[in-house]
Amino acid sequence: MGLLSNSAAVIIGAMIIAPLMLPIRGLAFGALQADITLFRKGIIAVAVGTGLAVAIAFTLGLLVGLPSYGSEVLARSRPTLLDLGIAVAAGGISGYAKIETKISGSLAGTAIAVALMPPICVIGLGLAQGNWSLSFGATLLYLTNLLGIALSCMVTFLVAGYTSMARARQPLIWTMALTAILLIPLGVSFARLVRQAQLESSLRRALLNRTVTFGRLQLLNSNTNWLTNPPEVRLSVRAREPVTPRQVELLEEFIKREMGQAFTLIFEVGQVEEIRSSEPTP
Repeated sequence: MGLLSNSAAVIIGAMIIAPLMLPIRGLAFGALQADITLFRKGIIAVAVGTGLAVAIAFTLGLLVGLPSYGSEVLARSRPTLLDLGIAVAAGGISGYAKIETKISGSLAGTAIAVALMPPICVIGLGLAQGNWSLSFGATLLYLTNLLGIALSCMVTFLVAGYTSMARARQPLIWTMALTAILLIPLGVSFARLVRQAQLESSLRRALLNRTVTFGRLQLLNSNTNWLTNPPEVRLSVRAREPVTPRQVELLEEFIKREMGQAFTLIFEVGQVEEIRSSEPTP
């Protein structure tokens, strides 16, 4: 519901409840100890929890029927190497907090940092819209978090002396191999993120400094949706005069010539009107 309402506060509050963190730690410990029963229970808990979350999000997505999702949903569809780093760091803290009761208070912050449930919910919301690219990106983020947490928990338990290197070698190799596979799409996504940031910066400079239209407008905010083709740039502006479709068309043509890439510009215009208590004295 927080994702559907695009409310960061609700999403952050909901992430304190992290029902999959304990099962992931359990399957990591079960793999290290060759405890088949514990490993199986962890796998089943993660699979069932993931399936339920996707089903609930899918159902809510169908019931609400939003034509498009906000930035909080879209943010969960573009994982990069940074997300893997966050998952590894948060998983290590989570594993250490489990074996060191003195810092158990950090678990809530770790649950918020690693954000396991939001990408799962975005998978369901994407399926509800038939948006496969959204669901695929969220799935990649979820797998990144899952493997990152499992890997760092394994290393933490190993360093803490809960198992021997000889016993831990094989599950560690398998987990590292699966994580390494994710490095390819995550690396590509990270390079794309840098490229998109450069394009957005160049786009703002071109619009503000090199167009007559923006000489009469005040740009309040801009947001780019890279999941569409061509990318959609939503511009929130304040103006004294209406922005016409012809002006938008000319701006799109200008941006295509300048950037070498097409963009769809969508203006959200707030009209500026001067109101006085009385007519000014001549």
